[in-house]
Amino acid sequence: MNVNKKKIGVAITGSFCTIQDAIIEFERLVFLGADLTPIISNNVATINSRFGRAEDIKKRIELITGKECIETIADAEPIGPKKELDLVLVAPCTGNTLGKIANGITDTPVTMAVKAQLRNQRPVVIAISTNDGLAASAKNLGVLLNTKNIYFVPFGQDDPEKKPTSLIARFGLIVPTIEHALDGRQIEPILV
Repeated sequence: MNVNKKKIGVAITGSFCTIQDAIIEFERLVFLGADLTPIISNNVATINSRFGRAEDIKKRIELITGKECIETIADAEPIGPKKELDLVLVAPCTGNTLGKIANGITDTPVTMAVKAQLRNQRPVVIAISTNDGLAASAKNLGVLLNTKNIYFVPFGQDDPEKKPTSLIARFGLIVPTIEHALDGRQIEPILV
């Protein structure tokens, strides 16, 4: 299934070093005809980092999607009852957010959007980006790999020598992962 005319929530969390990679894929999704709704975590909305100012990142995302970012839990909550989205993409997804999703913690706009989507038994795609994916976050990754309606963008170690527990999604595989997820299938191989 292609993404043309699909309503996709793009939920962005604070793995600041990979936000630009995700943004490139958001542009690709729009080019392919997807209707994107941006959802940002509190950290993305407020933290300036060496990878960019929060306000600049937010403005760029809004320019690409043509919509204002959802920045509060209250604004994300209607996604469930209104069944607004065909799919939610969390890209990048930090280990912190991964843990919250795995444990049903809904205390950010992103986790609320995921909860709302899963409530409707609709797909959620996760593009992981965490320094502890093979350490403290591994158990949460395991839980979500076995959770209905959760799909992963293929991922692997990004720097096994200097960061042996770090995992990062192959962001260039977001579109085919979404296409598979819309058909209820996990793209394979998942480990790259």
